[in-house]
Amino acid sequence: MKEAKNFSQQLNILRAGVLGANDGIISVAGVVIGVASATHNLWIIFLSAASAILAGAFSMAGGEYVSVSTQKDTEQAAVAREEKLLENNPELAKKSLVDIYLAKGESHEHAQWLVDKAFSKNAIEHLVEEKYGIEFGEYTSPWHAAISSFIAFAIGSIFPTITILLLPFSVRIVGTVIIVIVSLLSTGYVSAKLGQAPTVPAMRRNVMIGCLTMLATYVIGQLFSI
Repeated sequence: MKEAKNFSQQLNILRAGVLGANDGIISVAGVVIGVASATHNLWIIFLSAASAILAGAFSMAGGEYVSVSTQKDTEQAAVAREEKLLENNPELAKKSLVDIYLAKGESHEHAQWLVDKAFSKNAIEHLVEEKYGIEFGEYTSPWHAAISSFIAFAIGSIFPTITILLLPFSVRIVGTVIIVIVSLLSTGYVSAKLGQAPTVPAMRRNVMIGCLTMLATYVIGQLFSI
């Protein structure tokens, strides 16, 4: 059971990384396409891309840090409540666990047997796991989540940035759009596979969002071209 949970957590982390890279692709592609449609100056395009990468990566990392920290605080507070209940009123703690097993369809006798078995080993572990789905003592590190999001966003942003800086002017925007579409098809496919969802709708949705973003910024760039 524990191995299955760890594997599930690893899949969630990997999926979050893919989605972070996806955000990097779309966000930075929108910026560089918009700027490139307004100016041919590579230095300006580079500065815009670098600013977008740093701002986006730090924003993703900060958001992930706050989110995971809040989740960790909530889980630790739940554990503290159950520890207090277990210390002050162990019979009530037992009854609450029996009620959970009964709600799952267990007979009263079997539910009581499961609770007695749990309390003979590690009561608090079973309480928090059954009540809240928390794996006792296993908390995701906010710093690990933040760093992972930062790196994932930065990696995703590399594709549109390098493409638009290296391609000649005549094919700069078209080539970048093609690379971005291929990248979004890839991240859409992988994220759908990891989430065990249909791949085609995820890929199509991903490309549509990316294309709309690039189209919007391209039009704005054309309006203010220099």
